[in-house]
Amino acid sequence: MSPSIHELSAGQEIGSRTVEVTRTDLVKYAGASGDFNPIHWNEAFATGVELPGVIAHGMFTMGSAVQLVTDWAGDPAAVVDFQTRFTKPVLVTDTTGTDQPGATIEVSGTIGKLDAEAGTARVDLTVVSAGQKVLMKAQAVVKLS
Repeated sequence: MSPSIHELSAGQEIGSRTVEVTRTDLVKYAGASGDFNPIHWNEAFATGVELPGVIAHGMFTMGSAVQLVTDWAGDPAAVVDFQTRFTKPVLVTDTTGTDQPGATIEVSGTIGKLDAEAGTARVDLTVVSAGQKVLMKAQAVVKLS
């Protein structure tokens, strides 16, 4: 059940989540998305094009962030708009054979603005990996009851 607009206020936190990312996750995402760019799975290629190493797909990062909003809203279809700017890549180290993630993405959300007439809330997301903001101006608009 989605939150009611009448129960919300600007500045209210909607929650947070930690997303653990492995190289296996990136390979699975590549298969699902069709994006097989080797910067997302091949260390030698990634460093050869002057990246610090294998990086997560931008859309993987974006999707991981908005999941907080869809979980909070209770319905993925309630998210009627989502926009962001990519500022830093998510570096995913090779931890194959361990139980450790290659990266973590920390996501938190707050209500940025309410529009009672439209029945929507803008959720502002903070998305950080390795101590750096990886998405800026990450905002989702959610249609509420």
